[in-house]
Amino acid sequence: MITYLSYALNINFNVDLTLISIAVIFPLVFTIRGSFRRREKALEHLSQFRSALKTIYYFFNSSSKLSEELKQEISTILTKVSETTINHLKNDNTETEYLDNAVHEIFDFTIKNQEFVSGGLRDRVFKILENLHESIENLHSIHTHRTPISLKAYCKVFIYLFPLIYAPTLISTIGTDSTQWATYFIVVLTEFILISLYNIQDQLEYPFDDHGLDDIKLDTFKIDR
Repeated sequence: MITYLSYALNINFNVDLTLISIAVIFPLVFTIRGSFRRREKALEHLSQFRSALKTIYYFFNSSSKLSEELKQEISTILTKVSETTINHLKNDNTETEYLDNAVHEIFDFTIKNQEFVSGGLRDRVFKILENLHESIENLHSIHTHRTPISLKAYCKVFIYLFPLIYAPTLISTIGTDSTQWATYFIVVLTEFILISLYNIQDQLEYPFDDHGLDDIKLDTFKIDR
């Protein structure tokens, strides 16, 4: 549309596109890199999360003092923590009380059955609980705090404004007597690239909803997978 109006109204001017490219490309690439780093951090914290759950499971199940009923109870609690955390990440929910309560059940179980849990085992469990809490808090932070809205809005506005400057400048560069389809093709291709990069960033910044091709497969980080 912008290209058509530029030809119809004979609008063309020569503007240095370097500054415009910096205004559009630099913040877009910056947000993509930030989203990619958040995805990699999420994978790291998910690995730590599952590792902590499995380690607690091994600690309790290796204890000769715990009965099979108590071992089954702690296994159920750990599975609940796993399921609750994964479901929390999949859903757009910032409430954490139910998540904290699920994790607290591990502490309650340890204290309630401390006559069957030696002091050394209890200390090791509490140490791993620290890692578990840290991984859950980091995952919740990634889940809740994403790319600044103002920066995303800035990128989106400039992507749509870019053809207003780019089309007349391109016409001025290649000349009004040149084949018009080439100008249309270049403008459409450039805008397609920018919008595609924006959509990639939008998908990467929240890697838990399983909507994008590069989203994290959360079910593989459950304690029972």
